[in-house]
Parts: sequence; structure tokens; C-alpha cells
Amino acid sequence: MTIIKSRRLILASVGIGAIFIPFIAMSNDYSQEKTMSSQYKQKVVSLLKSIESGDPKPVGYINPNQYIQHNLAVADGLEGFAAVLKLLPKGSSRVNTLRVFQDGEFVFAHTDYDFFGPKVGFDIFRFENGKIVEHWDNLQEKPAATNPSSHTMLDGPTEVTNLDKTEANKNLVHNFVDDILVNGRMNVLATYFDGDHYIQHNPQIADGLSGLSAALQVMVKQGITMKYHRIHKILGEGNFVLVVSEGYFSRPAQRVL
Repeated sequence: MTIIKSRRLILASVGIGAIFIPFIAMSNDYSQEKTMSSQYKQKVVSLLKSIESGDPKPVGYINPNQYIQHNLAVADGLEGFAAVLKLLPKGSSRVNTLRVFQDGEFVFAHTDYDFFGPKVGFDIFRFENGKIVEHWDNLQEKPAATNPSSHTMLDGPTEVTNLDKTEANKNLVHNFVDDILVNGRMNVLATYFDGDHYIQHNPQIADGLSGLSAALQVMVKQGITMKYHRIHKILGEGNFVLVVSEGYFSRPAQRVL
């Protein structure tokens, strides 16, 4: 998964990511929608936190008759969720959700985890009639050190702003992924960035287009291949956009003498 904020794109291994402060006149419909969004977000934060706390109440936010699980190691339904919790030694887990956003029936979260070792994860939850009915996630081992520009996979802005530009930002990110990552149109790469000034959260890559270019050159020299095949879903709220895409990342086979 990739998370992006714009105008300046901020790339990360599980994230890309800018922020403006708009004034929005709120109608009654907008206020109700904002309240519902806040409730859904809080349900997701509470459910994830229950992994650490053991609080059984948030499990009630899941529809017990319809909970589809896309994590390949976890079964569908409440039984699958409960089975994972039973595997964790008591008091061993830590969960700190740093970012949470909503796009329609979907809530997506960016979380600092520590279960079976430190990890950084994105979770997507789909709601129906106020209940969680589907879940996707993507976890990556948390690096012990910062990247070449002293950034982590988790630092940076967390607040949603510029809500009126949500659809425009989603379109921008869709075009970026389609042009650059899927179709390799590197001649238009610079048009998506504010010069050489953008923040990079990938553990291996430095800030700016110069950092990205240097990393790509190293990958080529090492025979590392990264290819995106298709975009599955674009979710966004304000200046944060999450891309769910499919592809492969491969290294050359090591010779054994």
C-alpha cells in the first residue's frame, strides 16, 4: 500500500505524502457526516487498541455474521480475530495509531505496532450499517534506524486538512501511480513533484527527486526489479491518499558456492 499527500508528493515504502488549512462553512448534512466519520474512525482506533488492552468492547463493532478477512494468516469472522489475540502473550503487544482517515464506507489507519516484533502497518476497514464487515492490512518490519534523510516510516503531519480537494488529490495520485509505477513514464515524473523538495519516508531512500533517482539507479545496478501491475483502490480524505495496488519486488537469486 502507498499513502500520498499532495501538493508535494511524499514517498514511503508504505507511504507517500502536504497540507493546507481551509475554511469550510458547515451545513447540517456536513455536520452529521462529520460526526459519523468521527464515530467510524474512533471505532477503528478502539478496535486496534484492543489488541494491546484486551478490552472486549470494541469487538462489538464487528458484524459477527459478516466479517471478511483479507489477511491470509487470519480466518474470517470473530473466530479468526479471537484466534490471533489468543496467540499473543499477555501484555506483549503495543498499538499506537498515528493517522486515521475515512473515505465513504472505508476507514484506513496508519499504526505503529509491536506484536511478534516492531512493525508499521496500514489497515483498511469497510463499514456497513455502522458495523465493520471487511478488513485488509499490510505490515512491514519497523527499521531500527532512520532513512538517509533522518525520517522514519511514521513521522510527519497527522491532521486532515483541505477536504474540498479530496477528489482532485485522489485523481492526482491515481495518475501518478498509473504513469510512473505501472507504465514507467519516467519522462513525466518531475511534473508530479514540487521540484526537489519533498519528504521521503521509505527506510532506504533520501528526500527529493535526487534521492529517488539515486535509489532507482542503485536498484538497477543490483538487479532489483520493482513493477506495479494494477491499481485496486484509491482512498482519500483531504490531502491524504492511500493507494492499494498490486505488483512485485524481486532481487536476483544468490549463487551458492
